[in-house]
Amino acid sequence: MKKVSLAILVSLCAAASAAYAQDNGIMTSTDPAKAADIEQRAQDLQNREQSMGSAPAAPAKHHKMAPHHPKKGADAGT
Repeated sequence: MKKVSLAILVSLCAAASAAYAQDNGIMTSTDPAKAADIEQRAQDLQNREQSMGSAPAAPAKHHKMAPHHPKKGADAGT
């Protein structure tokens, strides 16, 4: 019985995720102005990524660790 319930649950999750993926907001347009705008944005993003890749990476900051609290039993012995 558990195997059947698990199989039904998995199939329902798969169906729900497939239904959610169908409504991802991608739209098709034949408007040349919109296409040019999208291409310009893509070019800007590509140029920004290339300029970020050629810039030297900032050194990572190291955070100091807080001192560890002594165990409760450690103070009782002194």
